[in-house]
Amino acid sequence: MTLESESHPSTGQPVGLPVDDTPARRPGPVTLEGRHGRVERLDQHHDATLWKAVEGRDEIWTYMSSYGPLADSAAFSEWLAGRLTLGDPYSYAIVDRSGQAVGIATLMEIRPAMRVIEVGHIVYSPALQRTPLGTEAQYLLARYAFETLGYRRYEWKCNAHNLPSRRAALRYGFFFEGVLRQHMIAKGRNRDTAYFSMLDGEWPARKAAFEQWLAPENFDASGKQRASLSELNGAATPW
Repeated sequence: MTLESESHPSTGQPVGLPVDDTPARRPGPVTLEGRHGRVERLDQHHDATLWKAVEGRDEIWTYMSSYGPLADSAAFSEWLAGRLTLGDPYSYAIVDRSGQAVGIATLMEIRPAMRVIEVGHIVYSPALQRTPLGTEAQYLLARYAFETLGYRRYEWKCNAHNLPSRRAALRYGFFFEGVLRQHMIAKGRNRDTAYFSMLDGEWPARKAAFEQWLAPENFDASGKQRASLSELNGAATPW
């Protein structure tokens, strides 16, 4: 990788390129409408349908660093209530066309001054996994982060053992940056963390790939995709 730079006017040393240092905006209680559903601010009224969607699926919580699985609906409702008080991570519900909440995603590690934000704490129920809405929700959040809030770096991080998450990051068009060794202690175990990013300069091409994949003509009469998002993004597994 070649680092782009300008030279310092006095010393000649490389000092990087100038950027707009206007702070980005913090995420807020928006509703992001899509063709397959919507992303909206997480609220207590989502707890019943979310619990129904994740009940008994302990594998959803394995790689969460500090919580889950939840024992019952009361524990889940209490956990969800705690999420609502947090400004970082800022939680959104993913809602299908029938109005049922089937997943959660957050915008987190929010650094407006650096214009850096992460999408994480992703809880996808079986009803959301491998569906157009699951992909559309990621498109809607990325578009919101880049185009509305003004971030220049959009991050994805996960437990290095979480291969489905790593593959998803590549499919969505994130760039694999490497693994931070012994990065965290998660639920009493070592966690190495895989880092991915998407930059504002890369977003137009990623947006086009998302929109081409989501277009109705990309699916046949049985709902099978004609072109994969991985193909559209030229994703190759780097490990």
